[in-house]
Amino acid sequence: MDYLSMKCQRCIRIIALLSCALGIVAGQYSTAPGIGYHSKALERVFEARNLELSFPTPKERERVLRAGLYDPGNVVPIDVDVYYTHGDKTPSIFVTIPRFTKGVPYSLAYVTNEVRENGTELRAYPSYDWHQSHGADCNGLTSVYRTQIDDCGRMWILDSGEIDFVQHCPPQLYALDLASGGVVHHYRLPQDVYKTGVSRFVTPIIELDAHNCDVGHVYMADSIGDGIVVYDVAAQKSWRIENKYTYPHPDFGTFKIAGESFQLWDGSVSMSVTPHGLAGQLERMLYFHSLSSDWQMAIPLNVVNNGSIWKRNDVSAGLDQFVLLGKRGSQCVAAAMSETGMLLCGLVQPPSILAWNIRQSYTPENMALLIEDEQRLQFTSGLKIVRNHEGKEELWALSNRLQKAFGTGLNFKEVNFRIQKCGIYELLNGLPCH
Repeated sequence: MDYLSMKCQRCIRIIALLSCALGIVAGQYSTAPGIGYHSKALERVFEARNLELSFPTPKERERVLRAGLYDPGNVVPIDVDVYYTHGDKTPSIFVTIPRFTKGVPYSLAYVTNEVRENGTELRAYPSYDWHQSHGADCNGLTSVYRTQIDDCGRMWILDSGEIDFVQHCPPQLYALDLASGGVVHHYRLPQDVYKTGVSRFVTPIIELDAHNCDVGHVYMADSIGDGIVVYDVAAQKSWRIENKYTYPHPDFGTFKIAGESFQLWDGSVSMSVTPHGLAGQLERMLYFHSLSSDWQMAIPLNVVNNGSIWKRNDVSAGLDQFVLLGKRGSQCVAAAMSETGMLLCGLVQPPSILAWNIRQSYTPENMALLIEDEQRLQFTSGLKIVRNHEGKEELWALSNRLQKAFGTGLNFKEVNFRIQKCGIYELLNGLPCH
């Protein structure tokens, strides 16, 4: 039995986010009629105190424990991705587990139906063999922070190639066909677009053709190297964008969550593109932000996609094309764009899902907190909008209490990791998520 069988509309109205004063640390965000604070919570899908990992054999589990290749305290999920197959109501759910440091047996997994002592079991994807070299074999996966599944059933996997900033392999991009598990595309980044021992590639965004399954460009965020790499798929060429707008901001290097704080100094982390359906109304843009910043940035997509503009080590290239849309007052981690142009992000303070309509100015009165949850949205590092079996959009979110993982340590007597979801229509209209 394959992993997909084990698995685990455009009816959305555009809502103007009207101004309504609400005293919140991050700003005076809107709670417009029908938006936010009516949806009390996202629907629970998966919760775990620590992740229950599957191994090929009990002997292999003991081997990696003895060798220091498995340390349960270092296993922290970052991203979630979801795929509905052929109208099936039950999706396949994937989770990334980056190798920030040693002790992570595999870096990409899927949720099975097997329930163990610590919860639902995860299994390596596409197979355990892809991960077990821990960077010694560059034909496998070294460390994966995020993925993107496109509408044509392909998972795009961005492998950072490093563990604890030791560059074992070049950063690389794989596309796997989810039906067969086979590789349909592979690209290794050339050395002139990344910084060995510094770069950490964390997010891929795919520019899919509006009419077929062709991918024009892939955008890859280098959070520690403070840049964005653009890959022209047809030409098999890539170039790097790096300037003051892709860097972190000194006022936002401290993250405060649930009474605890920790330091992160990360640049570009999250990106979205204007949906094809709005191309006749709006200029298509690449929206992005740095993790350690409150700036929301944008740049025309045709500028980003023009490789002749971006000269190596030229931080002034295309600088006048970047648009500072506005400031949030707090950091956002992951972000996702709906088909109607609602940009959602996992706000750090307060822990919440923030929404903004890209047709409007990026100001507090045009932003809304759709869900605020101090307990269940602590560091929402994974955020995806996918189509379910009915073709309707759903938001899926992964939170991981990273302030504890990077601070005092995770308490495995408490729930640390959560995957939650909600229909986009329900979320934007303040309806229950289940």
